[in-house]
Amino acid sequence: MKNQIGLDEAKCKKLANLLNDLLANYSIFYQNTRGYHWNIKGEKFFELHLKFEELYNDLLIKIDEVAERILTLGYTPHHNYSDYRKVSSVKESSQVSDGMKGVAEVLDSFKTIITLQRAILSLSADAGDEGTNALMSDYIRAQEKLVWMYSSFLNRK
Repeated sequence: MKNQIGLDEAKCKKLANLLNDLLANYSIFYQNTRGYHWNIKGEKFFELHLKFEELYNDLLIKIDEVAERILTLGYTPHHNYSDYRKVSSVKESSQVSDGMKGVAEVLDSFKTIITLQRAILSLSADAGDEGTNALMSDYIRAQEKLVWMYSSFLNRK
């Protein structure tokens, strides 16, 4: 059976479930990044304060885009933090004032999110869902570059 945009209903249900998982991960990552922004102290304060703000503003846009994609597929995006905490692989951060620790946690979150997005990309390709496919492809490309930049900041390979 086909849904309102001509895609297989069963495949869209799987995609919507994975997108809701991504939404949960993004939401926890967003709130963690707000905390890094608010609580950062030390030598790299000015640089990291701005970088964390750029990151959480970008995450906020992605949260909205993922939720709207779920709706486009014919499903309901989850919106409760209590639900997000249960399904998110990105865990809530403790108060972080050390910039290097904050950047390391950002890198860990990206690793989790990029892995999930690759799974969604594979499923969306199989479903012929170019809308979700393009979204995931764009996210992965941009985030891989951010991983390189944040890793360089920490002097990691």
